[in-house]
Amino acid sequence: MDSFGIYTLANDVVFDQLVALLNSIEANVSADIPICIIPYDERLDLVRQEINSRKNVILFDNWDVIQRWEEFTHQVWAAHPREKETKVSRPSWYKSHLQRKFVAFEGMFDKFVFYDADSLAMKPLNNVIDKLETSDFIFDDWEHLKDISVAALDISVIEETGLYTEADIRTKLHCSSFFGSKRGLFTVEEIEIIKERLITQREVEWINRHGWWDDAFLFNYMTLRCDRPLFNFTLSPNGQDRTGNCANADPFVNINNVLYNQDGLKPIHRIHYMSYYSRDFARLCQGEDINICYRDEFLYYRFLKHPEQRPKQLRPASMITKTSIVFNKIVQKLQRSIR
Repeated sequence: MDSFGIYTLANDVVFDQLVALLNSIEANVSADIPICIIPYDERLDLVRQEINSRKNVILFDNWDVIQRWEEFTHQVWAAHPREKETKVSRPSWYKSHLQRKFVAFEGMFDKFVFYDADSLAMKPLNNVIDKLETSDFIFDDWEHLKDISVAALDISVIEETGLYTEADIRTKLHCSSFFGSKRGLFTVEEIEIIKERLITQREVEWINRHGWWDDAFLFNYMTLRCDRPLFNFTLSPNGQDRTGNCANADPFVNINNVLYNQDGLKPIHRIHYMSYYSRDFARLCQGEDINICYRDEFLYYRFLKHPEQRPKQLRPASMITKTSIVFNKIVQKLQRSIR
């Protein structure tokens, strides 16, 4: 077993993003830390080719563990009140495989950090590793500031149990796009206990109806209910720890192709390209002028090992592409309005 490693979740659909992430980890974190790619599904031809070209990258291949986590989440969501509602209200990620990232708790690394594939790593992980000495879960996001109506957990329902106050819950809200943790925190036996509470004791109703079938919302329940120490850098007493991370929301400064928080030039762990489609990155890499924040930084890391393959000039996006982007934005707004 390796003492520390990095996980991500990917398939051929997000190949361009995966390559960019791997290159950014090698450049900005370490070229020696082992990386394990968890298969989102079985579309892995390009992923396998990339793994074969790198000395420290492997594929998670314990399909029994993957299937066990799939079955667990399917059973949980089948018990959620939203399952009984009209199918029109199902979120876009309904029955996705995002929950496969949780196989990291049964993986090969004693301690690990998980990055979503639509991210770029921007600095070493020493402070995350240090925090894992005193906490079992490490996060770096601002989910704890979300309005109660869209928070991961239904705070009012949980407060009614008398087990937690809103203050208790708020400080433990987090996303699942970047986190540090340890192998063995969620054993087979503990997952059975969690499933019993969620389904039989109806604690599935603690998960906000707005976020039904969201891996992050389930993860929030799990980290709250297991009652293990959790640390979020955005709640750190050290102001240098509190930074942004979202490409489409936070202002950053580029210094030698490394991004820093604009306020105070504070180092960031990663930039997360949330809310962008993987096909938009594919079109960008093929030379289309796609409007993605910090796209030059993405292109730099995507073609870091083969700069000659980077598009020399971006051509205007086709009318089909522009129409598709506008249509997808409209669909996203409609989906948010009916959740």
